[in-house]
Amino acid sequence: MDLTPLIPIVAIVAIAAVKIARMRATRPDAPSADVTAQLEALEHVVQGLQRELAETQERLDFAERLLSKAREER
Repeated sequence: MDLTPLIPIVAIVAIAAVKIARMRATRPDAPSADVTAQLEALEHVVQGLQRELAETQERLDFAERLLSKAREER
């Protein structure tokens, strides 16, 4: 059996494996302090928006109850 045609294929796979290994080695494991600070700030914003949404939903429910009560009285 002549395996010489497989040499370029094996070389391409080996080069790809080396490139992938290099990309993984240079990728940082943890986000930078700046990114972490931005994520924490966004988390606070989201929490604030969730509170505001809950308050708005409570007000909407209250308004719907008032309208329903007014309709029933008529």
